[in-house]
Amino acid sequence: MNITERLKKQVEETPVILYMKGTPDFPQCGFSARAVQILEQCGARYEFVNVFEEPEVRENLKLVSGWPTFPQLFIRGELVGGSDIMMELFQSGELQKMLPEAD
Repeated sequence: MNITERLKKQVEETPVILYMKGTPDFPQCGFSARAVQILEQCGARYEFVNVFEEPEVRENLKLVSGWPTFPQLFIRGELVGGSDIMMELFQSGELQKMLPEAD
């Protein structure tokens, strides 16, 4: 399975997944830290991928998603976006509605 197929499968099979710089316990950029804080405020259960540990993912996910930066949040196989979009959705209450559907 090539990297593109692996990423598509991972996104489709994982209800909530955050591709980020660093880990939830040690985010390595402010945008990733904000994304983690938003998900934790929502009480979301999610998986994460540290794109610094997987350079192949870092380079190829941009091609799969069409989104050029990290973090990238996917819910039920659909790209939600980065931390700015997550913040807007969180503040409007939409993100909280999207997350329980993923369980």
